[in-house]
Amino acid sequence: MRVVEDLRTLDAGEWDRLLAASSKQATPFMRHAFLLALQETGCTGEATGWTQRFACLHDADGNLAAAAPLYVKAHSYGEYVFDWAWADAYHRHGLAYYPKGLVAVPFTPVPGPRLLARDDAARRALVAALQTTADEAELSSLHVLFPDEAGGRALEEAGWLRRRGLQFHWTNPGYADFESFLAALSQPKRKKIRAERRKVAEAGVRTRVLEGRDIDEAHWAFFSRCYRNTYAMHHSTPYLNKTFFLRIGEAMPENLVMVLAERDAQPVAASLLVRDATTIYGRYWGAEEHIACLHFEASYYTPLEWAISRGIACFEGGAQGEHKMARGFLPVQTNSYHRLAHPAFAEAVARFLAREAGGIDEYLDELTERAPLRRSAE
Repeated sequence: MRVVEDLRTLDAGEWDRLLAASSKQATPFMRHAFLLALQETGCTGEATGWTQRFACLHDADGNLAAAAPLYVKAHSYGEYVFDWAWADAYHRHGLAYYPKGLVAVPFTPVPGPRLLARDDAARRALVAALQTTADEAELSSLHVLFPDEAGGRALEEAGWLRRRGLQFHWTNPGYADFESFLAALSQPKRKKIRAERRKVAEAGVRTRVLEGRDIDEAHWAFFSRCYRNTYAMHHSTPYLNKTFFLRIGEAMPENLVMVLAERDAQPVAASLLVRDATTIYGRYWGAEEHIACLHFEASYYTPLEWAISRGIACFEGGAQGEHKMARGFLPVQTNSYHRLAHPAFAEAVARFLAREAGGIDEYLDELTERAPLRRSAE
């Protein structure tokens, strides 16, 4: 086991081969190119409170058998699994919650492999090594966010606490076109979507989809402005910068899709999605002015239309957002896993998570009752 600070010291091909071997859910966000872009453009690093480390487990021949991105965190921003109350409880008892350890893709609440491993034995060894590393560094806790099934199983076997959450995903049973998708929805939902799309058209706005290297530097500059505007509207600071977007545009264009909204041939808004062979992931959105319903058009309806035309099986719309159900997205359970070094706090958090899980079950039942798809009797 060794922990390296610079991803450039690890061979990109070896990392990506391990990723591909780890899971059928090998999302683009765990690619060497994506994580390296975060590091080299300053989106992660000690100055941001995301001190990157990469845990690597090698076999006797020196081959990479397992690996994970391990961030030493000075805060809990950008995680989408909220533990601020845990940090506050530590503070009120005179204990330090930070630094803590985090195995995750920064700013990216997409389920997928987090514990890269060539087999289950290597994955279990990686979990044990991560625990030892956290203990030696005297971290208050260690967290693995949104792992795939194999990673979750290894963590549960090691006694980690599971925390459940919900996201909203759209699935494609084989729609012929957008109209056939609408036909699967209940009548009020169809009516609402058609009305929202009509408002955008009446405002003189049209959308078009750019893929891969069709997204040029001017498009990235415009999108970056829109992205910053979104954060400014919420009085917040963006996690990513223009250089990062340019970097992934160059390094992994095959995984990128941009929706450009234009009026009188001038761009007014844009959304960026990440894709692989079966799934698109709604990530970032922004506009230079407010136009009614344009967010829904650029972030949901145009991407859905594009996904159906490409035979894409799933659209993950990002964290939270019960409003996505009105656009045909259904609730899906997510998981994260947690290990707290302090025995009393570990016990208290375990009790809290048991109560929280009951609330998640009730919420899921309630959402299922309000599913947007047509009932058979309709």
